[in-house]
This record gives sequence, structure tokens and C-alpha cells, in this order.
Amino acid sequence: MSRLLDIRSAPEALRAFRWDALWDLFDGDRERLNLAHECVDRHVDLGTALRIKHADGRTEERGFRELSAWSSRFANLLERLGVERGDRVAIMLDPSLPFYGALFGTLKRGAIAVPLFTLFGPDGVALRVEDCRPRLLLVERDAERWREWFPGLVVLGADDLDERLAGERDRYAPSTAAGDLAVFQYTSGTTRALPAAIRHTHRAVITVMVAALYGVGLERGDRYFCPSSPAWGHGLWHGTIAPLALGIPLGSYAGKFHGARVVEALAEFEISNLAAAPTVYRMLRDAGLTADEARPLRKLSFTGEPMDSGTFEWLERTVGRRPCGMYGSTEVGVIIVNYPGFSDYEVRPGTLGKPAPGWEVAIVGDDGRPLGPNQLGEIAVRRKGEWVPVKDRGWVDEAGYFHHRGRSDDVIISAGWTMSAVEIEDALLKHPDVREAAVVGVADRHRGLVPKAFIVSDRNDPELARELQELVKTRLSKHEYPRLVEFVPELPKTAAGKTDRNALRLRARVSPDILE
Repeated sequence: MSRLLDIRSAPEALRAFRWDALWDLFDGDRERLNLAHECVDRHVDLGTALRIKHADGRTEERGFRELSAWSSRFANLLERLGVERGDRVAIMLDPSLPFYGALFGTLKRGAIAVPLFTLFGPDGVALRVEDCRPRLLLVERDAERWREWFPGLVVLGADDLDERLAGERDRYAPSTAAGDLAVFQYTSGTTRALPAAIRHTHRAVITVMVAALYGVGLERGDRYFCPSSPAWGHGLWHGTIAPLALGIPLGSYAGKFHGARVVEALAEFEISNLAAAPTVYRMLRDAGLTADEARPLRKLSFTGEPMDSGTFEWLERTVGRRPCGMYGSTEVGVIIVNYPGFSDYEVRPGTLGKPAPGWEVAIVGDDGRPLGPNQLGEIAVRRKGEWVPVKDRGWVDEAGYFHHRGRSDDVIISAGWTMSAVEIEDALLKHPDVREAAVVGVADRHRGLVPKAFIVSDRNDPELARELQELVKTRLSKHEYPRLVEFVPELPKTAAGKTDRNALRLRARVSPDILE
């Protein structure tokens, strides 16, 4: 194993880092590499591989040896069904032994795994099936109905798998190159504008180690839990591939999300390292997570969207740890981190962190050139000698910490003023009666755009709307308050748990306004 695993000093991590050193973590090399071998087969003597909390309260624990055997039987089944190297296998199962076994069995076979979210309806699945053309679709239930919807596709239900696998051998020798395609990953955008799948090779396990070591802070002995669905990037790469590749058991959640169930899982599994979306941390607060229940937690990380200051402060009070954000994109990987578990690194509230080892990050202006401290521009990463923007705005302070000012299309320019939807939301969430808040820019005849706030609260009255406007005027700026306020029972979310701002923009065109 590489000595990178033993370094717990941020300055030393930067000094010692070499991309080449990441290869020392694995058995494979630049010619021959297989994700299933690196994540499963080489760890068969390490005991527990999977810790799964189900929405009905059940817990499921499986070992590396059992996962290795199940995935090998699945690989042999694929071969017998005529699934060839490079063919796609769509996997629409909840976290379970069959999900992880099918994922790694597909990779052993040299086919391409396509994880799909289990709440997709036939239209959502059809868009992805038409794009990736899988040879096989695995579904959680109602296989016959899915066969009717997709008559030209082999569909197997989770209940079919035990019988199908019964006669298959529990050994399979993978043979893939590092550059062979391994995963097609669809982003969590709406199906109105479905992007093409992002294609990952087996070599992607090297890149994800940057997030594993410095964004999540994985190390030997961690009891790790990531409740994000493995159908999406965070749950797949940070929640599944990263820990298993290091021989660390994963912790996951299956079924309809309940904050109280996650609190149970943290206690039952004695979790010391938790990685989740900011929304999950807010749900843990609402579920009443106590300091006593949080005592085993040593590392907290989040990604996907900024964390509001109220939740950040609650975590610091309750857990005694500052949550560590990490930042990047599906296409590039994680490029800014907060080094959870590194005692000599200061996590500063309200910042994204500092560049991860191996990456050069800057704020660039409209001309594509790096800007100095405290200047607003586009966050960019240097690749192949060029600065590549990652579609977010921000600035960097004198100490080298990066600050997020929202997606480029979330910046609101109103009457010549540039406003950050993220900053307005953070101010709104400081009101004790606000459970959730989201802000988008909506068209205005006089100002071009004005901020509109969508608020989830048990108080749905004009007086609260006025209180919120005054709060933002006082805490943020007299010109930056939401001129429009609408109360909603819940905020629309993407399947990955992020606030769906596109849906809110569409709603804003036709919805009533409480105040103007």
C-alpha cells in the first residue's frame, strides 16, 4: 500500500503527493486494471464489506468474500446470456447484495455498468435506455411490467436472480485494460434536457482517490457511511468505489429516506466518518440527532451544494466537528477539499476549502486569465495547460481559501447589482421558522431580474414574508432582499437530493407572489 494512506498532515500531503503514487494503492497498472478486482476480490479476507440500513428498519451486513462470490456468479451469468465486453448492463436496484453484486459482476465481465435510480418511471428509463442501448435491465420489482414497456430488452427482476445464479461458478477472472469503459453515469438533471452519459474507465479509480483521501478523509479503521444513492455520482464514487477500493466497508441506505433511520444507522454501525449532502444534515437536525448519538463521529464531509451557516453551526455544536465540504464536477473530479481528519488544517466556515493535491485551481476573469485575491470570477482548473471553467462563480481570499458564489446561471443581476442566490438563502435560513429556502431570479420589467424566495415553513402568512425580507435587508444588504416570496409545502429536488432550481424557475413564471 502507498504511504499516502498514512499521511495525516495537510502540508505533508501536498509535499508527498504524486499522481504516480496513487497507482501503488492497487494491484493493477496502467495496462491491466479491473475495478471489481480492486474493490472486491483482493479484499476477501478482510471481513465486512457492506453495511446497509433499509427504510423498514432492517440492517444488512455482507462480507467481501460473499460479495466476491455473488459478483462472480453474476459475471458468469452475463457470459452465458451472451453479454459481451463493452455491452451495457442497466442496474435499477436499491442498495443491497444484488445491487453491488451486479455492479461488480458487470465490471468483472468487462461490460459497462449503468446504475439507474429506482424511482424512475418508464419515461425516465426510456430516455436512458435509448441513449446507452443496454443488453440487460435489472429492476427491483414488477419485472413483467418492465418487459411490456421494453419488449426488445432482456429484463430480470431482483427475485429472479437467486434462481438464475444458483448453477453459476463463484469464481471469475477479470481481464480488462485500465482504459476500458467501466461505467456510464447519468447526472441528476431533469429528463427535459438529459445529457449524454458521462463515460468512466476502470482508471477512474485512480482519480477518485484524491476525493477519498483528502475530501472524505478515508483511512484504515474508519466506520464509514454515505446515504447518497449509488445511482448518482456521490453515492457511486465516494460512497461505494472509494471505500471498497481501500478495503474499508461501505455504509449505505436503501429505500425511502427518513432522517430518523439514518440516526439509527449511525448508532447501530458506530459510524465515525459520515459523507452526505447538506440536505441530509438538515434532516438529521430535524430528526433530533443528539450530541450523545453523534459521539462516535470524527469526520463529516459534504458535497453537491453549499451548506447553510445554521446547519454548519449546529453540527459544530452537536458533533464537535466542523463539516468539510469538497468541490468538483462529475467530469473533472474533486478539485477543492477541506482535509477531514487532518489535525493541522483549519476548516473555515463559509469556504469551499483549498485545492486538492494534484490540482491547480484559480479564479479566472472573462478573458480566461487568473484573477487576484477577493476578485469575483469563474472557478477554473488547469488541464493540459489551459484554464477550464467548471461553471461556478467564486473568489479566493488572501489565505488561499476558495469561496462559492453560486452556479454561473444562479447569479442574479438586478438593476445593475450582482446578487448571489446562495447568500440570500443562507440569510433566510437563519429565521427560526424557515425549514428550507431556495432563491431564483425571475424576470422583472424594470429591474431585469429580481430575487424570488420559495419558503418551506409551518407559518405561511404575509407577516412572515415581511419578516424574511427585513431579515435579509438587515443581515445581508438593503438591496439584496427577495422582492417576491412564495410559501410551498416542499422544495422540488433532483433525484440526487439537490434543490431543483430549473423546476423553481419554471414554477416562478406561473405561480402567485405573496409580496411585491
